[in-house]
Amino acid sequence: MTGSPVVGVLALQGDVREHLTALASAGAVARPVRRPGELAEVDGLVLPGGESTTMSKLAVLFGMLEPLRERVAAGMPVYGTCAGMILLADEILDPRSGQETVGGIDMVVRRNAFGRQNESFEAAVDVAAVPGGPVEGLFIRAPWVESVGARAEVLAEYDGHVVAVRQQNALATSFHPELTGDHRLHALFADMVRAVN
Repeated sequence: MTGSPVVGVLALQGDVREHLTALASAGAVARPVRRPGELAEVDGLVLPGGESTTMSKLAVLFGMLEPLRERVAAGMPVYGTCAGMILLADEILDPRSGQETVGGIDMVVRRNAFGRQNESFEAAVDVAAVPGGPVEGLFIRAPWVESVGARAEVLAEYDGHVVAVRQQNALATSFHPELTGDHRLHALFADMVRAVN
């Protein structure tokens, strides 16, 4: 596909508006997704930052968890930031009670690994496959990747911890590029969507 892919943002909780803006600036047609019918109409999906346990429970409540798992398993491009990274992990090291994941990336993540809300910080992160120098990443109660399996590719590390990974059509970052005005990761994701549609 050339042109404008239709990319949804899971709009159950989290920083949805900022992702919609970043995707539009990357040349995608961006729309919120709350229901299975809306999920069926998009070429790719962003799982935003927010609170991963709440997002997991809302996905079940809205009937979205199984459709999400099916679309991701079938190869739909998906990009998770912060809580979205946790949702894409095949395993959470320290899950909250009842917390489920969509899965899709062969990795183990640790929730809130970089500290609490008041320990948030911004940092320049060198991300493989993103040209033009380091990406500005905002880390807010951010996870990190404890380990990756053979199928996952590490794209970036910060302070000795894996903070960006890709596995086939799935991309995940610990940090929030959508909050910094640096939309190069969204452009990379839009290109991933174009490549498979």
